[in-house]
Amino acid sequence: AALLGALPGQAERELRFRPPAEAPVRLFTEPELARYDGQQEGQPIYLAVKGVVFDVTSGKEFYGKGAPYNALVGKDSTRGVAKMSLDPADLTHDTTGLTEEELKSLDDIFNNVYKAKYPIVGYTSRRILNEDGSPNLDFKPEDQPHFNIKDEF
Repeated sequence: AALLGALPGQAERELRFRPPAEAPVRLFTEPELARYDGQQEGQPIYLAVKGVVFDVTSGKEFYGKGAPYNALVGKDSTRGVAKMSLDPADLTHDTTGLTEEELKSLDDIFNNVYKAKYPIVGYTSRRILNEDGSPNLDFKPEDQPHFNIKDEF
């Protein structure tokens, strides 16, 4: 409230004239993402693919504690998704050396499973920032044109 008092009307004006807000882009560092690994009852479960963080809580039977794909959550598992692998060595964002076929499979799963079924809650810091921590000016949020939350219930 102190902030609003400092510049009367300005904050109000900014709120009024801001373009329609999209959900703010949330940035996840690796330790933050690791908190959403499905081990805690009642906590959301997050999984990142291609630097996009999806809320996969509604797929708890696949991603929750003790579930078949629990190894994928709480991190960026792009490589594992591309290779259909749960090998700990593949549970990384690194796509170096993937075959054409694996990259195509990755895109198919990314678009037709994750983007189609699960809401995007943010992006990994690796996707939003450059190595030196400066903002990546080429960053574009993913659109979810065919995502419709009511399909979930």
